[in-house]
Amino acid sequence: MKVPLGYGPIQKFLARIEQQSELNKAIQITLPRISFEMTSIQYDSTRKANVTQTFKTCGNGGTIKKVYMPVPYNIGFQLNIMTKLQDDALQIVEQILPNFQPSFNLTVDLVDSIGEKRDIPIVLDSVSFTDDYEGDFSTRRNLIYTLNFTAKTYLFGPISDSSDGLIRKVQVDMYTSTDTKNAKRELRYTVVPDPIDADPDDDFGFNETFETYGDAKTYSPTQQRDI
Repeated sequence: MKVPLGYGPIQKFLARIEQQSELNKAIQITLPRISFEMTSIQYDSTRKANVTQTFKTCGNGGTIKKVYMPVPYNIGFQLNIMTKLQDDALQIVEQILPNFQPSFNLTVDLVDSIGEKRDIPIVLDSVSFTDDYEGDFSTRRNLIYTLNFTAKTYLFGPISDSSDGLIRKVQVDMYTSTDTKNAKRELRYTVVPDPIDADPDDDFGFNETFETYGDAKTYSPTQQRDI
């Protein structure tokens, strides 16, 4: 049997019953019913990363999309299961609890524009229930199971676009001494794409250049290799 799921606090459903407390009405509320709501949001310092690190991806026309490292936050959720009979409540709960040991990982596409996907653990923090059975026969019984969860998610900042973010030249200088100013010999290795204005999706090669300075005679042999 499918159980309806709605967003809202359990007090909303209880207030609906109290406002229609006559038991002789045809339908007051359909049970069982499940409701959920977000109860808290808190910064998680244990998952903090280097804030200067960035995610980059290439778009059409050489456009670079860049976003800084996300901020870790724990979002609390509360799930309430309201039933008429204890047997109905247990049949629902026993289908939920085995999936959390104590967490259940969900792969979430957090930032679709850069393709950033992460496994978000949903942790089951606690399970409790209330059974208000005291009273006369005209008082309705309220049987509610409450499950508290924590989603360890991330919040990303704005995404910036840049057309000049592509690296089109790499240069490495190697010295024969740690004292670079007084080193007797230096080897410079340079790599540029061929053609120089190639985009990431183009079919291009590389031009490699080796230059030696110092005691040896300076020369600049050029090599080319394709990828």
